[in-house]
Amino acid sequence: MDNTIQMNLFEYFFDKEQFSVEDATNLVKNIKNMQVNNESIRARIYEGVEKGIFTKITRGVYKVTSQIEGKDNTCLLINGDGRDLSMIKDKSIDGIITDHPYDLQKALTGGNRKFATFELFRYESNDFKEKQRVLKDGAFLVEFLPEESEVNFDYLYEIKKMAQENGFKYFAKVAWKKGNFISNTGRKSKNVEDVMIFSNGEPRSLKLDAKKNLAIANENNLDVKGKSSYEVRDILQENNLDVYYMKGTAGMLPTAFDYQPKNSKDKIMEAEKPVELIEEIIEYISKPYETLLDQYAGSGNFVIACYNKKRNGIAIEKDTKMFEKMKNNIESNLDVKFEEIQQYENFDYDY
Repeated sequence: MDNTIQMNLFEYFFDKEQFSVEDATNLVKNIKNMQVNNESIRARIYEGVEKGIFTKITRGVYKVTSQIEGKDNTCLLINGDGRDLSMIKDKSIDGIITDHPYDLQKALTGGNRKFATFELFRYESNDFKEKQRVLKDGAFLVEFLPEESEVNFDYLYEIKKMAQENGFKYFAKVAWKKGNFISNTGRKSKNVEDVMIFSNGEPRSLKLDAKKNLAIANENNLDVKGKSSYEVRDILQENNLDVYYMKGTAGMLPTAFDYQPKNSKDKIMEAEKPVELIEEIIEYISKPYETLLDQYAGSGNFVIACYNKKRNGIAIEKDTKMFEKMKNNIESNLDVKFEEIQQYENFDYDY
């Protein structure tokens, strides 16, 4: 069956410059009437790429790589639709941090003012199905969401249910307190957004098991008196001893993330998040050199945070003008230059 899928694709698209996952799915299921699921078709395409049967062409992809402590730290910028993750392999992403441009018009207007000038949409179940597909088991999904109100009450509930129905477990909600910024819209003044955290199935183990690690250190006659759990971890690693973790984020989450947003005139886009805020979240949900994704990258501050915290990052932005602003913002803040790439062979989402 697998070979039949690949041969059908090869024969049908032989004289075509390129074909999409949607084209392939339509051929296999609707034209050839094969009884297979979408995941099998996608898997056969990836295998075909690896075998050299197909060449994947991706336009609008930029890459920058740096050497930190002898290891590569790579960030990709993709000018594309963040709802289409078909180019990303199953179980290849260690965490998602994103802020989707939600379509709640009443919450995004006030008097004669309009607060959103970008394309808006509402999540559907398939959005969470795709997030679940690309995330590794136990990895965290972090969604920036508005504070609950009469306008968004139903939609926020729908998001939680769609996440749950597609294999995610609710982990925690932490408010982002925007310093001394106050928004006087709606029924009450606001200065928070919600940071909603889910795990892909049971949460991964990132929290240090302080008691167990301390016991290991004492058993091996290591001097750890008065040391923090992180210092104990470092001592165990220096002595080539196992470090033990428990399920959960790397440390207890705070009651709130407190970071002042930029002034409106200094922002790249309206919904821009502070780099320092993203950096803190990154450290809670991942380890150095893991790969994180932002589907709706906007300003690109996510990439700056990934770079600063030694994470690999994939940032997707659909709007071409915003994509160029994002690229310029990252290059000017990090003093790097992105290289445009087009051939699949020149990059790999698995790092």
